[in-house]
Amino acid sequence: MTATSPVPPYPEARGLLKGKTVVITAAAGTGIGFSAAQRAAEEGATLLISDFHERRLEESADRIAEKVGQRPATFVCDVTNEEQVQGLRDAALKELGHVDVLINNAGLGGEVPVVDMTDEQWSRVLDVTLTSLFRMTRAFLPHMYERRSGVMVNNASVLGWRAQKGQAHYAAAKAGVMAFTRCSAVEAAEYGVRINAVAPSLAMHPFLAKVTTEEALAELVKREAFGRPAEVWEVANVMMFLASDLSSYMTGEIVSVSSQRA
Repeated sequence: MTATSPVPPYPEARGLLKGKTVVITAAAGTGIGFSAAQRAAEEGATLLISDFHERRLEESADRIAEKVGQRPATFVCDVTNEEQVQGLRDAALKELGHVDVLINNAGLGGEVPVVDMTDEQWSRVLDVTLTSLFRMTRAFLPHMYERRSGVMVNNASVLGWRAQKGQAHYAAAKAGVMAFTRCSAVEAAEYGVRINAVAPSLAMHPFLAKVTTEEALAELVKREAFGRPAEVWEVANVMMFLASDLSSYMTGEIVSVSSQRA
């Protein structure tokens, strides 16, 4: 049995995104998106955060303001709605002037065996997790192409590589995120735009605990070499690296944020 490794100290800001403008989807609540927003603000970025849940979005902006001293701009957006995605793009350009970094964090999971899965369940997970990424990328890339500068960071999952019962729709969507990241990155490279993704294994937050049984979570934790799930900010740290100039020669890469055993 693997002993549980302690959670490391929360990182000090290093100014990785000083002077950068950043847009983050699905940034409300307590998950990776919110943590990425907080870390980006701490690293000096000017932010616009988005989510489909207006109350949680405004509460999240208030929390960031309390921690960092500057409140990010907000825009309510359902990333499965093309008109709203276009509205988010327009609002970001109006509020920020230009967009240096787009973090595509929106995704939807759930657990259901293939034989019990409905067309609606399949389509909904694919729409929120994969097709929305296409919509967001299509909306923001022309602006980045015009400036010949920009970075996108997508949120994939180790399930894009590995098998897990009850996750066929989610795994298929995340494998699609990986493939889309690689292909779009090749197209964007000639314009000086970089596109990469993170692939977390298990990052614990209240929403995950709400939709996953204790037994399933315990089994997932056993797979982690550190004997614990990642903190959401540990995933956000890698997003900050990919968003920053420190990763200037990386594009089309899927970076695993995982301590799973080989």
